[in-house]
Amino acid sequence: MTRSQKNDTTRLDASPRCGAKTRSGKPCRAPAVAGKARCRMHGGAVGSGAPKGNKNALKHGYYSAEAKAMRKHIRDLIRATHEITDDM
Repeated sequence: MTRSQKNDTTRLDASPRCGAKTRSGKPCRAPAVAGKARCRMHGGAVGSGAPKGNKNALKHGYYSAEAKAMRKHIRDLIRATHEITDDM
């Protein structure tokens, strides 16, 4: 390799940068992973990010759609029962 080939950093300088905010408040200057907007340290690495299907946002328990529908059904049954007993 010639000396000019060794020191040719134009491709590296032209590559897109990560841009994530560092602890100092300045944008990250590391090159972004190919096809991603962040570097390997800020979420561009393989396996980083939310899982497929986004299980992180899965609602369960009291506020799930299933539980809300069940409570609405029970309220409707109680209301119907009150209407029937009031007519007697």
